[in-house]
Amino acid sequence: MNNTPTSNKHVLDWIKDMAALTQPDRIVWIDGSKEQAEELRAEACATGEMIKLNQEKLPGCYLHRTAVNDVARVEGRTFICTSKKEDAGNINNWMDPAECKSKLTKLYAGSMKGQTMYVIPYSMSIVGSPFAKYGIELTDSIYVVLNMLIMTRVGTNVLEALGDSADYIKGLHARAQLDEENRYIVHFPEENTIWSVNSGYGGNVLLGKKCFALRIASYLGRKEGWMAEHMLILGVQYPDGETKYVTAAFPSACGKTNLAMLIPPEYYSKQGYKVFCVGDDIAWLRVGEDGRLWAVNPENGFFGVAPGTNEKSNPNALYTTMKDTIFTNVVHNTADNTVWWEGLDNNPPTPGNAIDWKGNPWDCTKYDKKDKSTCGAHPNSRFTAMAENCPCLSKEFYNPAGVPVSAIVFGGRRAKTAPLVYQSTSWQNGAFVGSIMASETTAAAAGAVGVVRRDPMAMRPFVGYDMGDYWAHWLTMGTRIPNPPKIFHVNWFRTDENGNFIWPGFGDNMRVLMWILARCEGKVDADITPIGYVPKAEDICIEGLSDVTLDTIRGLLSVDVDAWLEDVANIKEFYAQVGSRVPAAMYDELAALEARLNAAK
Repeated sequence: MNNTPTSNKHVLDWIKDMAALTQPDRIVWIDGSKEQAEELRAEACATGEMIKLNQEKLPGCYLHRTAVNDVARVEGRTFICTSKKEDAGNINNWMDPAECKSKLTKLYAGSMKGQTMYVIPYSMSIVGSPFAKYGIELTDSIYVVLNMLIMTRVGTNVLEALGDSADYIKGLHARAQLDEENRYIVHFPEENTIWSVNSGYGGNVLLGKKCFALRIASYLGRKEGWMAEHMLILGVQYPDGETKYVTAAFPSACGKTNLAMLIPPEYYSKQGYKVFCVGDDIAWLRVGEDGRLWAVNPENGFFGVAPGTNEKSNPNALYTTMKDTIFTNVVHNTADNTVWWEGLDNNPPTPGNAIDWKGNPWDCTKYDKKDKSTCGAHPNSRFTAMAENCPCLSKEFYNPAGVPVSAIVFGGRRAKTAPLVYQSTSWQNGAFVGSIMASETTAAAAGAVGVVRRDPMAMRPFVGYDMGDYWAHWLTMGTRIPNPPKIFHVNWFRTDENGNFIWPGFGDNMRVLMWILARCEGKVDADITPIGYVPKAEDICIEGLSDVTLDTIRGLLSVDVDAWLEDVANIKEFYAQVGSRVPAAMYDELAALEARLNAAK
């Protein structure tokens, strides 16, 4: 290890041990400099690992393809390795730490022979801030290095901030054989360690993201008295210049990124309202000195799904990808050396000018929307883009103290059950609302249509310990926040008898956010129902909406008691699955909900 930029014995001894195991030919420290990054890009292009795109149309942009068997996070191969199985809980996959290390050590042995081990010192959140946590990822992949340079804050200043401390997250990644039968993403929360082997795909190998910022961080948060949540953070700026901040948790396919980068409808923009994005995926939350809950986005970039991102659905996200972006598994348009994906526009590259995500010629005329195997871009193809290139990025993104949270919003995709919006009656009731969050499957490809999948706080795949203990931590946090945010639930996805969405969604979701913020300030009243506070229909602004009437809103806000009683039965099954550590307070909330529903029949 030449030119080692740290004398931290804990770091150096660990790297020495991991290098002895994986046996790289050389070790390179990543310093965060533009010069080094440019050298690595050139090397990746020379080996074919990346393709340099049209630098006039897409400056600083590159294309990468992962192995065909390696295109998504693999929940079935993701493990929490705690010394006691019950500490990992029933929702997580568990493996005994000693057994796991024995198994994976064999896979890592000699896996970097003939290759370079890159040492990436990185910070989640701003270096030196009260929220900051430091990590070091060892990897044999330039693709991983370049993505981590976008997604996190990388550099020797991280090592300076760490000093001689052993308080950092150790991450080891090796592509090995890219063998899907031996692919593992494992977490040792008791040891601040993450191991990933036999994958080269983003979510499995960018260890600062879900692995550290949610699974390990949620464990640390419980231990240290803060929260790591799968939440966007946005700010609504009023015409007088004041800004209110909201965090929101949604399962996949519920419009999370669209909401994070929302563009106000004309009715609001003409009055001077603006919306700013602080984060699109992860929030770390702490109690501030003023007794409010404060949030930061610990990431430095966006790792977004490309298909469906377009000028209409999310112009801010699209604009963000126009420079300094790594595209993964999208279509390569060889006519002008740019990229394309399904849902970008109606102008796919013509046959003879298109290479699909597998690296094969692609004929757009053979594309069948119902058959995913005919896609040019993989349905989970991605862009890794720098937050600083987002046109609606909040200036508070750079504030080490974060932003004060007025409201926490949960959401799901429900055709009939959940109303457009409702408010919980207390923090405890709000935590219960989060614990019963659910979405319904929408396509035959995902199994039977309409099946309810519980995804508490949108954290089902990401809690680094037992789900019941996680809920208990939420309840405890409620006792530690003197001025807690109010908690709401939204559902943009109610459908009519023909299966069409009733609410327009997208930018018009701001209309619901404005009611939420008005409630937080005590400016509007609400009707109490068995499930919580529901708006008075006239308090949801429908100015400028041609197809939405007051009666439409009344329908969207209605509470179907029978549907909710069916849901209660499903919640009981889910709580039983979570197991014996479900807090008694959650069962109390469930019993009270059932009693109120029965009384309303």
